[in-house]
Amino acid sequence: MQSASHNFCMKWPILFLFCFLFLTSAFADVAQEEIPPHYKVYPRTPIVDYQGDILDFYSVKDLYGEFSNFALFPIVINNTVWPTSEHYYQAQKFLDPALQEQVRLQPTPYLAAQMGRNPDLPMREDWDDVRDGVMMVALQAKFSQYKVLQDLLLSTKASHLYEHTKNDCYWADCGDRTGKNRLGEELMDIRHQLETSVHE
Repeated sequence: MQSASHNFCMKWPILFLFCFLFLTSAFADVAQEEIPPHYKVYPRTPIVDYQGDILDFYSVKDLYGEFSNFALFPIVINNTVWPTSEHYYQAQKFLDPALQEQVRLQPTPYLAAQMGRNPDLPMREDWDDVRDGVMMVALQAKFSQYKVLQDLLLSTKASHLYEHTKNDCYWADCGDRTGKNRLGEELMDIRHQLETSVHE
């Protein structure tokens, strides 16, 4: 008759293999979850020191598309997960929590933007006064919660960042540099904050 210790010794390699495979699978799942949704759909911009004086960005499909508010980087603000910074920004146009939640649940940033721009919905009266601050909250969350985005933004060095499109003359540059380019300006503000924190 085999001893209990012999039976255990015969079984433990199998148990060890089972545990190893289980943990490997678990760690793989975690690693997969850590990949931002953006990089499952769109290419990753290489992080190399940018040499130009001007850097244009706009489409999520192109280089530096990560800087777009349509980029698929979920953010957490006040314990709430927002699928993109665009979702958060558009939702803040409304004071009604139910409307904010409807925007948050939109399946794409494009649809969130469409809802936020719907003239039939009751936009808050002070929106023009608070929108820059709302955008900065969204951007600070986005760039504080993703190290890859911090590194990418810092890699742009001293270049002037422009959201380059004729579709928007407030957040972008109107396509001809005449727009306010507020998104580019706020990104450069965040870049300066990051540079300052690195050197402290």
